Amino acid sequence: MTETVETLEYDVVVVGAGPVGENVADRAAAAGLSVAVVESELVGGECSYWACMPSKALLRPAIARADARKVPGLRGAVQGPLDAPAVLAHRDAYVSHWKDDGQAAWLDSIGARLHRGHGRLDGGKRITVEGPDGERRVLTARHAVALCTGSRAVLPDIPGLAGARPWTSREATSAKDVPGRLVVVGGGVVGTEMATAWQALGSRVTVLVRGRGLLPRMEPFVGEHVADALTEAGADIRTGVSVTAVERPHPTGPVTLVLDDGERVEADEVLFATGRAPRTDDLGLETVGLEPGSWLFVDDSCLVDGSDWLYAVGDVNHRALLTHQGKYQARIAGAAIGVRADGGAPLDTGAWGAHAATADHAAVPQVVFCDPEAASVGLTLAEAEAAGHRVRAVDQDLAAVAGSGLYADGYRGRARMVVDLEREILLGVTLVGPAVGELLHSATIAVAGEVPIARLWHAVPAYPTISEVWLRLLESYRG
Repeated sequence: MTETVETLEYDVVVVGAGPVGENVADRAAAAGLSVAVVESELVGGECSYWACMPSKALLRPAIARADARKVPGLRGAVQGPLDAPAVLAHRDAYVSHWKDDGQAAWLDSIGARLHRGHGRLDGGKRITVEGPDGERRVLTARHAVALCTGSRAVLPDIPGLAGARPWTSREATSAKDVPGRLVVVGGGVVGTEMATAWQALGSRVTVLVRGRGLLPRMEPFVGEHVADALTEAGADIRTGVSVTAVERPHPTGPVTLVLDDGERVEADEVLFATGRAPRTDDLGLETVGLEPGSWLFVDDSCLVDGSDWLYAVGDVNHRALLTHQGKYQARIAGAAIGVRADGGAPLDTGAWGAHAATADHAAVPQVVFCDPEAASVGLTLAEAEAAGHRVRAVDQDLAAVAGSGLYADGYRGRARMVVDLEREILLGVTLVGPAVGELLHSATIAVAGEVPIARLWHAVPAYPTISEVWLRLLESYRG
């Protein structure tokens, strides 16, 4: 008996209903196009349930307590431990207990049709969806298919690791209990944030870093400040070490890591935060001449190289693996899809144009919610020099700003701006210190807007705020 497969046609088919896919769908629908969205897990994606939201729910109490302990008249009231069950319950509430009813309803409200199941390309502009109960349907796109499937954690090829039940970022943000001892392998954003959170919740944390320090993609002083604070909080930070084997004889017993110098480190859980890979291995890429499991290279409108209908938006294109940057790309791509579908006006794809994700190259902002916070936008000094710019780095001790002293006793932090000496604009800004995340957007505007130093001199910071660091940086630059 021949199976009957339902075939449905839409203007746009979006594969992946995380924040990126939601934004592509929203912009395409706003352009008057019919939109289908395919999702195999939860509407809202990694960010909503296993990354941004749960991690920040875990980190906020830790950072608030650390700040409060530096305020006279308050520190005595916050010396006890965090209420770990309350923090975990708050985390659970913030991720809607891993239920996506609200976000699915939002998709419906914009007119997008949700198809639950695993979607695969089946030739040009055609997606086959296998539903949770095994039913199949085919979605065809009149104009565009957007792949917004994100990335996944990668585990290194280490003997014994596969059977040791290691945590990845998902387990680290959704764990139901506080481990007595936690080893974090990796010193990037996930490793640093999760070391901060679980140390504050009561774990004895050891961080193992193969390189020279934490947060290696930021200015070197950032990792130094964060490592000092984690060490003072009780964490053991070890750099220049590698894991050569992992042992866990009993599934519920302790895990032992063997290091390259022969030392053995035992813990109750181990988190490997050692990289990401694109979720493209089972998307049918081979049916359109692309390599399964590969990153997808795109132009600034997020159109896949060599295609006139296939878009790759967010982590899968490897431009900037950040939720807010993926949503930015989605707004650009959704608008471009609308214009191309209309067939009228040409796209505005010049630098900073309406259909060009220029910020992916020049002004990517990021906040690491550790203690102290780290924030950056644009290029580091080393990146600017490597790109051939004639630059000058201007540094400022954040503790010397009046607002910092009022914010917390013993405030420690640092700010740097990287100035293009030819055009006298900022190419990058980096800050580390308590509450610096809220300073970042002003830096992002300065970098993305290419605001001249001469005009920034007239942007007067309110006194006494930490933002006065801008005046101090400009004074140092002008001499």
